[in-house]
Amino acid sequence: MSTQRSGTGFAAADRFIQEIAGAAINPSVLKPGYVFAGDETFLYERCRKAVLNAFVPEDLRDYCLSEMDLAQHSIFEILDRARTPSLMAPFQVVFVRNLKLLYTRGAKKDEFAEIDRYFRAQQGAPQALVIFVADHIRIPADPRRMDMEDKTKFERLRETLGDHCPIVELARVDESDAMRWVAQTALEQETKIDPDAVRELVDALGADMMLIASELEKLLLFSYGRGRITLGDVETMVLSAKQRSLYELTDAISAKDRPRALALLHGLLNSSEAGEEAAIGHLYMLARTFRQMLVILEKNVRDSRAIWQALWQGFRMPPFAADDLIRQARRYKSRRDLTRAIRLIARADLELRSSPPDKRIVLERLIYDLASEPKPFTPSYISPQLTFEG
Repeated sequence: MSTQRSGTGFAAADRFIQEIAGAAINPSVLKPGYVFAGDETFLYERCRKAVLNAFVPEDLRDYCLSEMDLAQHSIFEILDRARTPSLMAPFQVVFVRNLKLLYTRGAKKDEFAEIDRYFRAQQGAPQALVIFVADHIRIPADPRRMDMEDKTKFERLRETLGDHCPIVELARVDESDAMRWVAQTALEQETKIDPDAVRELVDALGADMMLIASELEKLLLFSYGRGRITLGDVETMVLSAKQRSLYELTDAISAKDRPRALALLHGLLNSSEAGEEAAIGHLYMLARTFRQMLVILEKNVRDSRAIWQALWQGFRMPPFAADDLIRQARRYKSRRDLTRAIRLIARADLELRSSPPDKRIVLERLIYDLASEPKPFTPSYISPQLTFEG
């Protein structure tokens, strides 16, 4: 079985990028298809860029690049597109999204038989490269900690596509790999970043590589001409600007101040360069903050000196927020109230990832619900005694 195992961090993506670079020079070693498994968007974008650089000339992109979705096209249409060379560009690159639809609603025997026929017919240097995107699977930095549902999905993927396509595991990046990437990327821009600044940047953003890359770019611009990024720069550019607003929002939510919470949400959206497109990032930070409050409440943390024992490295807030977060956590009466908030955020996250027509409305509804008192519990049954009259 020709699967490509990843290890952790950037390993799988880096191996794939090297393989694609070699195939661009010697097309006879190119494989006809790959599976990108995992929802780490940062690594996906790196791999995608490598494919485009190697096989999709900018002036021929309209003729040789296809973005196809299984929600709109059958696998028969997609593979037919891959088989049919363009008159303008003899080599085709096809990205196949929504791969999860191959594994729902029936056995899909005909579809998998067609996939098997297509790849068995590919001999020598292929005339198309098919990339299956399996971003419905979450692979943690340590693959041994993958949950059972994702393990089942991954094994099904390997059993059906693994014989034909190497599987590139785009696992979440752990903190040590993220810190190395930050330091190396800064050096490539002739800038030194202090170790405590690296640690604070990665720790504050939860090793979320898309956020880290975006904030590092701002820091490089901010420090241009100095050649050095300090802890103070991180606190000024990343934490003060973004997280202070976030903690103001959670303060309004925990105080059940709906008007202020909604006004702060609009301020966050309006000040963000990505606007509504930053919604997933805002939800990630909200979920992280409520999880921190849950730990604070469960461990009965009462002052900032104890918070560093309660929260492990990689799951801590910046020092300026410690007292505020303790105060906010203590506003919640029970664990149930905080887990309700986390469930509401998770539901909004699923809604945002399904491409709703208006992301702002999804966020507004979430903040309204979070800043409202939970509805009192009502039993889902009627006592038998109440069914009798008289």
